Amino acid sequence: METQTHKPHRPAQSGSKAEKKGKGKQKTGFNEKAFAPKSGRRADRQARRNVERDEARLHVPLVNRTPDDEPPPVIVAIVGPPGVGKTTLLKSLVRRYAKQTLSEAKGPITVVAGKKRRLTFIECNSDLNSMIDIGKVADLVLLMIDGSYGFEMETFEFLNILQAHGFPKVIGILTHLDLIKKQATLKATKKLLKRRFWNEIYQGAKLFYISGVLNGRYPDTEILNLSRFISVMKFRPLIFRNTHPYLLADRIEDLTPREEIRTSKGRCDRTVTLYGYLRGTNLRQSTKVHIPGVGDMDIKTVTKLGDPCPLPNADSEKRRKLSEKKKLLVHAPMSDVGGVMYDKDAVWINVPGNFTRGATDVPHGEGEQMVIDLQDVDETLEETVARSNIRLFGSSTNPLTIDAQHSNRENSYSDDDDDDSGGDDEEDDDVEEEDEDEDTSGGDSEFEEGDEVFSEDEQPRIGPSNTGRHGARTIVRSMHGFSRKKEGGDVAFADSDSELGLPEDGDSGRAGEIMYAGDEKDILSDDEDEFDEDNQDDIPAWKSGLAAKASAAFEELNHRRRRKDWVAMIYSSSLSPEQIANGADTTGVELAEIDDDFFRVNSSGATNQDDLDMTKDVLSPGALKELEDGQVLDSLRMLFITGDHDGGGADQETNAYENLEGGDFVDPKAQPAPTEFEGIDAGVRALVEGYWPGTYLRIELALVPCEFIEHFDPCYPIIVGGLLAAEERMGYIQVRIKRHRWFARTLKTNDPLIFSLGWRRFQSVPIYSLDDHSIRMRMLKYTPEHMHCYASFYGPVALPNTSFCAFNALSGDTVAFRVSATGVVLDIDRSTKIVKKLKLTGVPFKIFKNTAFIRDMFTSALEVAKFEGASIRTVSGIRGQVKKALNKPEGAFRATFEDKVLMSDIIFLRAWYSIQPRRFYNPVTSLLLSDKSRWSGMRLTGQIRRDEGLKTPLVVGSTYKPIERPARRFNTLKVPKKLQAALPYASKPKLMKPQSKQTYMQKRAVVLEPEEKKAIALLQQIRALRRDQVVRRREKQQERKETHRKKVQKDEARDAEKEREKRKVYMRAAGMKSKREADVEEGRSRKRRKT
Repeated sequence: METQTHKPHRPAQSGSKAEKKGKGKQKTGFNEKAFAPKSGRRADRQARRNVERDEARLHVPLVNRTPDDEPPPVIVAIVGPPGVGKTTLLKSLVRRYAKQTLSEAKGPITVVAGKKRRLTFIECNSDLNSMIDIGKVADLVLLMIDGSYGFEMETFEFLNILQAHGFPKVIGILTHLDLIKKQATLKATKKLLKRRFWNEIYQGAKLFYISGVLNGRYPDTEILNLSRFISVMKFRPLIFRNTHPYLLADRIEDLTPREEIRTSKGRCDRTVTLYGYLRGTNLRQSTKVHIPGVGDMDIKTVTKLGDPCPLPNADSEKRRKLSEKKKLLVHAPMSDVGGVMYDKDAVWINVPGNFTRGATDVPHGEGEQMVIDLQDVDETLEETVARSNIRLFGSSTNPLTIDAQHSNRENSYSDDDDDDSGGDDEEDDDVEEEDEDEDTSGGDSEFEEGDEVFSEDEQPRIGPSNTGRHGARTIVRSMHGFSRKKEGGDVAFADSDSELGLPEDGDSGRAGEIMYAGDEKDILSDDEDEFDEDNQDDIPAWKSGLAAKASAAFEELNHRRRRKDWVAMIYSSSLSPEQIANGADTTGVELAEIDDDFFRVNSSGATNQDDLDMTKDVLSPGALKELEDGQVLDSLRMLFITGDHDGGGADQETNAYENLEGGDFVDPKAQPAPTEFEGIDAGVRALVEGYWPGTYLRIELALVPCEFIEHFDPCYPIIVGGLLAAEERMGYIQVRIKRHRWFARTLKTNDPLIFSLGWRRFQSVPIYSLDDHSIRMRMLKYTPEHMHCYASFYGPVALPNTSFCAFNALSGDTVAFRVSATGVVLDIDRSTKIVKKLKLTGVPFKIFKNTAFIRDMFTSALEVAKFEGASIRTVSGIRGQVKKALNKPEGAFRATFEDKVLMSDIIFLRAWYSIQPRRFYNPVTSLLLSDKSRWSGMRLTGQIRRDEGLKTPLVVGSTYKPIERPARRFNTLKVPKKLQAALPYASKPKLMKPQSKQTYMQKRAVVLEPEEKKAIALLQQIRALRRDQVVRRREKQQERKETHRKKVQKDEARDAEKEREKRKVYMRAAGMKSKREADVEEGRSRKRRKT
């Protein structure tokens, strides 16, 4: 057996096995002939379908204002009805990205999802205000649906809110699928919900299925698939967000002084700071902002802060410790991430486990050591600073001290000059002694070491003293020159010598000295200058000429930093624009320096008197030959706006700015040009163009209502939306509106409606109208069915084409669909008037042939004069016209008609009465309430009576009474006999007189024969017997029915008892089953609202 050789395996070259193995290895190409249409008509139809499908993917080109280098985090909102698993999904996603488990998730949570992407997760509760706010800022919505229950009312309401405010990306998530036990039912449920979800979003919308919960969170594989899909998703900019700056506040602090809160018992307005990532467009400090649920605010200060959740780069990855490799950064100030939780008035640091200050052998982290050090502090920071000494240099003999007389510098400027000079002499004596000590102790080496420490802000003091300033350095900027007088107040400082008014040529030798406004002795007087000149021989060599060197260095640095004066370059003058506009002479003004030769104007010394055409310059042939060079032309072309600044072809530019996913072409000129602000300070640049999207800002707001802080709840989002200049004023807005098809009640004019328009939520009173053949805007009492109409209301102005949605109530107690209407803004402050139909009625009191006197229509002759020439009409259709007013009675007038009217006719006049919407604006301040879902605005009279339990007052004149109209008696038509004779026979009236005599049938008498009397008596007897027989039969039938009815009642009672017992058994089993299910679901209870 050991020497047995095994035959090597030879794969089959033919047969069924070879065919099966070879099938997967064959590479088949696309056969065009196999899929070619058979008919030309079908080929044309297929080609059209392909073109239409490609065109449907294209969108309107939009400029994406989000920066590419550091974009703001993507807002991912988790939305769904209560009890569907939103918090579990949020914790699972945070654990997937940040490797940390949240015990309590509140407010926005920012995590790093990749090299160039950060995600901000926020959970949206079932409150309608929160859904409206989240729908305005969310970039991606994770719409959660209970698979075991189906779609709920909150889901449809949120989708309609998204449609009105710009539809972001939506991903559906089905949960609680583990409650469906049968696979067939599970498959059918998934298919049904997917089809319904596609109908609401679009065909092919992404829908994820989550099976169950493991260890308090969803399975890792399903969360991994969802997170991968979120990380690579692309977003298209929405129009409203692309034109407004906004931020989602992830942190809030109250900066109001505690003493002010104590004295006002907490009812004072607060100073609040909000923190968050800026999104949308640039935000300037002068921009007015609106916080939905609070109101309009003015920004006090805006500060750019360091990114609390920065994107990873090579340096940050290298500096990270090995112990932190597995833990990624997560920024959630409102949650308890990292043991730090921000409260309303404190920061809580939670240290897990237990530790003592005496346990030195146990290693503590950096945060724990800081907490231990804070416990050992015996004095405040103010006391520590008060007894500390600060030296300007390491070799300084005396520390910087605060003198009492210099601390109140503003009050000490009125002292006499003699006192100041005496103090200077004493200081000079002290300085001489210190200089001698410095010369003997070490000299040049100490200065060389200190020279390296100097910066732009810390210039060396000119003078023999090194004792430091006695007072704080206060800088006062002045644009009107520099004053050296002591009695003029503080010494002015500026960023350049041109603002100070110093000579640029350096004459008189004092322009280069550095002056400090905090100490008067630093500004040397003339006597001190002479003293310095006399003692120049005693000063060491390295101190000689120090002022001139500093002045030269300062001039060079200032000239290098000086910005170009574009007004001087363009207008060839150093005058201000106001002086040029007032007609100042600019011929004698010379430009000091212009670096760009292109804007320099070369003026010739003499002019030729023989030049006739003064509009053309005389060019020499040599100058024209220089323009023949192609390089010269290209260099000049670059200086104009039509030049090719990119240097690339048209095809390259088109390809560079093409979005392959949606087919969007973005104009490259719309992108910001950073070259315009090169070399400018970041603070100045922020004042000019604002802060860029993606920066982490601290916004300070003043005069914030105290209820906003007292009732702050991190579960409700706080949005700071920037307002455009046109959106800050109030006015009348005309919109196109349509009642939602799912809203049950019809909307009525002058009923209050809550609008969600732009960033704002407010209540107003709309008037509905319809365009009456482009003649007038006719008021409608109710909105029409299944069609649009116009509405006008008073409120904050919004730009045209801004979509909105409206609600009758925001409370969650309403069972029905809450979105009342949707629409779009058409115009603001529209001048066309809305008219209301008005009918005036009157009756004639005197009638002539075609003229009649009418009364009870007007009350005065002035009203009649206003309606002269108006058309009137009777109920029977006779048309007429108003002529003149009568003297008596008051309000009566003369009118002419087409035909003679009757005294019983009613005359009416159709008029149009112009109306205007009421100036009512009630902002929704839900964030100022303790129960934020209980906001209620203006109510109707019927609602107030129903809530208060009041009855409707009964007005006697308004009660309906039966109308009794007496029958009208018309006179007979009397035709004259002559006219009757002339009429044809068919037209003659056929009138017959009533007969006065009785006829033969009325006068005759009837006498019966004996046989006839017997027959009639027999018939009467037979009828009497028949009636008696019928009565007896009916009585017997009633007896039988009564017996049968008792039997049926006895049988029904017995059957009811059996049914009752059977129901008890069934309900007992059902109760035990539901109890077991409740134990399985761990007592989960949900409040449902049927669709």
